[in-house]
Amino acid sequence: MAAIIARLTVRPVIVPMPQPLMTGAGLVKDVPLALIDVERTDGIVGSCYLFCYTPPALAPTCRMLAEFGELIAGQPADPLDVERMLQAKLKLLGAAGIAGMALAGIDMALWDAAAKAAGLPLCRLLGGAPKPIRAYNSNGLGLIGPDKVGPEAARLLAQDGKGFRGVKLRLGYADPRDDLAAFRAAREAAGEAELPIDYNQALSVGEAVQRITALEALDETRAGLGPQWAEEPIRADDYAGYAALRRRVTTPIQLGENCWGPHDVARAVEAEATDFMMPDAMKIYGTTGWLRAAALAEAAGLPVSTHLFPEVSAHLMAVTPTAHRLEYVDWAESILTEGLRIEDGLAHPSETPGTGIAWDEAAVRRYGV
Repeated sequence: MAAIIARLTVRPVIVPMPQPLMTGAGLVKDVPLALIDVERTDGIVGSCYLFCYTPPALAPTCRMLAEFGELIAGQPADPLDVERMLQAKLKLLGAAGIAGMALAGIDMALWDAAAKAAGLPLCRLLGGAPKPIRAYNSNGLGLIGPDKVGPEAARLLAQDGKGFRGVKLRLGYADPRDDLAAFRAAREAAGEAELPIDYNQALSVGEAVQRITALEALDETRAGLGPQWAEEPIRADDYAGYAALRRRVTTPIQLGENCWGPHDVARAVEAEATDFMMPDAMKIYGTTGWLRAAALAEAAGLPVSTHLFPEVSAHLMAVTPTAHRLEYVDWAESILTEGLRIEDGLAHPSETPGTGIAWDEAAVRRYGV
């Protein structure tokens, strides 16, 4: 007999950002998280967290989760059926924004519970096996000024002895010359480590062409040490703009963190908008949505990287045919009993049943709001 959903509980916390991050979209100094636990009638509890981006979005997200919790209570704890039911409820509202986030959180928690019930890590439940995934450090290198970029790049590559061989650099300064200076400083400090760049949607198509072309003219790029990719230089959903940009630059383009569900991925693929695909485990609608998006990326021959949520993303990458790079951030680690293991620049999915997410209850109480 299938297990039944008994209840959903959600707790809001705001965790200080270990290192505040200034991007083209603004300053991130706090980490607002919605902590989700879905309890089944067999006593198994599935857990996950949502990153709500800005503190004002935390309370509405928790309210939406509570409303969804009432809808799913008493239903079989089958992730695919629950996802289908919630999608149907959202036909008129649309499954984006807070509604889509809540749907994803429930999906990830139910998959965590299913893996725990089977006594398997999530990736094994999904038909794969825990395997190392190449990771890069994304915990810093915001718009801090070219003079500070070199020392910070060196520190991030050496962070906690994890052996990173890549680090992400944010660009999109008001003065384009600062973009060039920051890249050169980061490259000098990073040596031959991978150096993807992220504009956080700060530019128009014309500006993106000019700035990326200028980077391509640098001696570092000519020597084969240019950006690993240019991430979201323009508005995230301007797929026609991305296709036009790709025709005018040689640097690979990365997008996907703002794709709401697999249908957005399909539209990006159809428009030939990108060279890489970077789904976000939350915005792609959780584990269920990720599997569908990964299939689309494989069919299109697109390498897949991750955006945030490294603990669950490591499991998803283990079953992604075109897995490429995992973005590592430590933003949630202060409320977890154990963070994702990184050794020699490789992320290792937890081998405990589920995703490995478990709450440090003392920290949850400390940061609760």
